[in-house]
Amino acid sequence: MALYPQIVLFGDSLIQGTAEVQDGFSFLGELQHHVIRRYDVVNRGFSGYNTANALKLLPEIFAPASEHTAKIEYFFVLLGANDAVLPLPTTTQGVAIGKYKENLKKIATHPIITSHNPKIFIIPPPPLDEIHASRRDIENGHPRGTRTAAISARYSETAREVAREVGAEIVDLYRAVMDKAIELTPGFDGGAGDVLGTPECGKQGGLEQLLKDGLHMGGDAYRVFYEIVKPKVEGPWATAPEEEKVGYVFPD
Repeated sequence: MALYPQIVLFGDSLIQGTAEVQDGFSFLGELQHHVIRRYDVVNRGFSGYNTANALKLLPEIFAPASEHTAKIEYFFVLLGANDAVLPLPTTTQGVAIGKYKENLKKIATHPIITSHNPKIFIIPPPPLDEIHASRRDIENGHPRGTRTAAISARYSETAREVAREVGAEIVDLYRAVMDKAIELTPGFDGGAGDVLGTPECGKQGGLEQLLKDGLHMGGDAYRVFYEIVKPKVEGPWATAPEEEKVGYVFPD
């Protein structure tokens, strides 16, 4: 039996959400269409998970490489938005940044994953619209916002550090979404240290369009995400003439 090699997306609700159709767009559907008959795109996103949850359950989610197991060719990891939750009486998801770094390293270098010898990509979580997210948190019964944009940005930077230290490639979702948000905000250039979505800046700008609740991405943000992932999974088939069907698992 021929097994399709896999493109695996591993993470929290931001990965789980790639399967949704929002504003007429589905990241997962578009990516699977792009690589159809060459790879299976596997969504292993778990809403609410932090790196501690993901690391603990990884051996139950993935199998080691074997002749009976589909090869993980590309492994994308997006975790940290929940690790960055503040320690409040009403929260339980937060993971200290040092432990987050340790966990993320262990996930990226886990023997089950490395047995497949995949190309590994670490994705820094996107920006937080703290203005919107905090308002929603308070409406949901928290005494204050459960995340801050500044602390969330530190977790995104830590994800970049882990990628550099383990030799993984960075797919910088934080930068891509923030750049798009700035582009969608007339007259805003990010000067003077202003960061969209922060109380200090006082302006949500394009983040209001991209992040539907201040934290989770909408269709336009997933389009941005897709455009930075797409080139990472393209092989020689991407530039081959259509009639050649290069890379098909089964012939045309």
